[in-house]
Amino acid sequence: MTKRRNPLPPGGEWAFAVLGLPLGVLGGLYAVAVLYAGALLSLTVLGLPFVVAALAGARAIGGLHRRLVGRLLHAPVPAPSPLPRPSGLLARGRAVLTDPVAWRALLYLLLRLPLGALGFLTVVGLPAASLWLTGFPLWVRLIEPGPRPVGWPDAGAVPAGLAVLLAVPALLRALSAANRALARALLGPARSQQRVRELEHARATLLAEGTERLRGLERDLHDGTQAQLVALAITLSLADDALTTTDLERLRTLLDRARGQTDDTITGLRRLTRGINPVALDGGLAGALPGLAAAAPVPVTVRVDLPERPAEPIERVVYFCAAELLTNVAKHSGARTAELAVGSSGGRVRLTVRDDGRGGALPGAGSGLSGLAERLAAVDGALTVRSPPGGPTTVTADLPDRL
Repeated sequence: MTKRRNPLPPGGEWAFAVLGLPLGVLGGLYAVAVLYAGALLSLTVLGLPFVVAALAGARAIGGLHRRLVGRLLHAPVPAPSPLPRPSGLLARGRAVLTDPVAWRALLYLLLRLPLGALGFLTVVGLPAASLWLTGFPLWVRLIEPGPRPVGWPDAGAVPAGLAVLLAVPALLRALSAANRALARALLGPARSQQRVRELEHARATLLAEGTERLRGLERDLHDGTQAQLVALAITLSLADDALTTTDLERLRTLLDRARGQTDDTITGLRRLTRGINPVALDGGLAGALPGLAAAAPVPVTVRVDLPERPAEPIERVVYFCAAELLTNVAKHSGARTAELAVGSSGGRVRLTVRDDGRGGALPGAGSGLSGLAERLAAVDGALTVRSPPGGPTTVTADLPDRL
């Protein structure tokens, strides 16, 4: 069942628009005063201290606006990195003067003024205008008593007033979206700072994933392969003892057991090495993906269009993503058929897995999609999921072909 959209914006958007005019006026006056007074005092000894203090204040005011946007517009903006505090008064002043966050906050206060005025006009001015237009025939007769014929202004005033009132929610949504975009662009971390955070998160993800994989290999080697080799050694020891006797049947049984244990150990080692670096990737994705699809319980159509091979780490990520997505199709989708396509253009590789299942796939819903998103983020990639209820489901992984 599709959820109907509320025709009215949330109450936070109305409150933000009402507060927009006073906050916008105060912030705009602050920004203009800082720039004007800073220019006038730039030739005096008070110029630099004034600008330093004003920029520090702009940074603090920007933090208040950032929290207000998160609270009322439900658009959390990541906090920028704290201001460096080097030792020495001159060094601290230089840090403030070169702080991009403070200058961007000052620009935000300047741009917030017209948006605040438009928001206040939308939620206060337009409803007032609608009320005046709707009651125009009555207001005119109250102001000018006496008989008055009904003319086209009386007939058109009421529809015009209703049209103005109906336009308020749409205009408010558009202004709220503009305010969210402005806050994200100017009050959050600078692009370089955001990139550093993404790289730090990707590094932490890779380290955690590598550590977990090493622990898993250690467990498998200790509990599986090592135990199998010990059992094989015991069996060979028993076979050696049997050589001193004439019990050929027992010797044949022990040798058969040793052969089976050897096969099991080899199978386990192949499974472990396949988890580290799949042998199928020796021939590239064009040769590995059809084999992966052939092992899936759901019929999968494979299309690979790679003019040149991506880097080896990228191939591994694409292979494991394809394996995880095909596993999801088999376990959760109820699909009858699926498609797997890989292509590259413009230095990017795109993996797309589509199925005709029931849909409703969401990251974090136990389908492993959150883990895939983190794996892709570690190589500067992204995961997109389109899975409406009833299907079909399309999952796209987009990542660079070189690190």
